[in-house]
Amino acid sequence: MAQKKVTKKQVVGALRKCFDPEIKANIVEIGLVYDIAIDDNNNVDLKVTMTSPMCPFTYMILAQIQEKVEAIKNIGKLRLNLVWDPMWNPGMMEKNLQFKVTKI
Repeated sequence: MAQKKVTKKQVVGALRKCFDPEIKANIVEIGLVYDIAIDDNNNVDLKVTMTSPMCPFTYMILAQIQEKVEAIKNIGKLRLNLVWDPMWNPGMMEKNLQFKVTKI
């Protein structure tokens, strides 16, 4: 029997459970998630950033992301990429963010 496809909606739902403890909002609302790609084997390539390269909660947030995304049923491997380009700014909040689902 074929494995059920993991969807972008499932990944976004998991990411909404990851919070920046300083801002007290989830990382999707803040605009820290730049891209989600899911391949045919349910491997997820995730590009995220932090509000600043000096963010004291980077490792805590990355650990939350790993825990929540890897808990999705039928998930393959998570490739979590911390990127700094473009640099985050308040204009990247959820209302301006559009995810792309691409093949890896």
